[in-house]
Amino acid sequence: MQLPANLKALRTAAPYIRAYKGRVFVVKLSGRLCEPGAVLDNLVEQLALLHQVGIQLVIVHGGAAQANALSERLGNKPDIFAGRRITDDATLEVAKMAFAGTVSTNLSAAFRRAAVPAVGLSGVDAGLLTARRRPPQRATDPASGETREIDFGHVGEIISVCVDPLDHFLTAGYVPLICSLAADNAGQVMNVNADTVAARIAVAIRAAKYILATDVDGVLRDPVDPATLQSYLGVSQLDELIDAGVIGGGMLPKLAACKDALRGGVPRVHIINGTVPDTILGEVFTNEGCGTLLVEKRENAEVPAKPLPVTS
Repeated sequence: MQLPANLKALRTAAPYIRAYKGRVFVVKLSGRLCEPGAVLDNLVEQLALLHQVGIQLVIVHGGAAQANALSERLGNKPDIFAGRRITDDATLEVAKMAFAGTVSTNLSAAFRRAAVPAVGLSGVDAGLLTARRRPPQRATDPASGETREIDFGHVGEIISVCVDPLDHFLTAGYVPLICSLAADNAGQVMNVNADTVAARIAVAIRAAKYILATDVDGVLRDPVDPATLQSYLGVSQLDELIDAGVIGGGMLPKLAACKDALRGGVPRVHIINGTVPDTILGEVFTNEGCGTLLVEKRENAEVPAKPLPVTS
């Protein structure tokens, strides 16, 4: 008897489900992926399936595109240098409205349609993220080569992560949806890079995986040639590509956060194209994967099996 393809897929996925049931995945969604529509619905359907098979999820979302659009509507042109947003008083108010308002609510609504209990949070809530204001610093824009002294304004650097609120929600079966706002102990709100937030949370909560969902297929040797996708890299191989100038622009801060996660003890980081249907499932439940798997040290030339022994 010929086994139906969907049953074969289930048998293929079973070892991965056993390996990761009860473990935590931190998933970072770029703001562009959080726009209501078919792309977001497919992403949430995949995440709902992970939740249903017992994988605990912490979602960190961006919102740069939405903040930029809102700034333009309000007549406040975004000021971005070297891929980082300069956050003056007006821009901070825009970030609050876009990140904790529009994007968080749209994402919560998408999870509600998928019958997944999700709760929108910011790093300000329950002392989740404590930050300090970033001091002025010299920065170079890789695109233009311009170097200048930058005061980033209300931009924060994370000092600490308190996972107690996340543990509380995860134990109760909820999916936390976290936007990248933080505060200091005096309650001063700050804008923090969402990739940094996701990586720091992944380390603090001892995530089994950090999944970066963006709008590119992964790490490419040639940004315009999908055939140059690097499916499996260690940190040293990644650094070689960066030093050779193969990788640049907005991908650099994302990869810096990925390396921080790996060096902080997260065993595996995945970069996938969230605009392509079912890439999260393909990356988690098959050995071939769909994007780039990053590890701290690549042991050999073959992509290793993804399940890890379940540890306490």
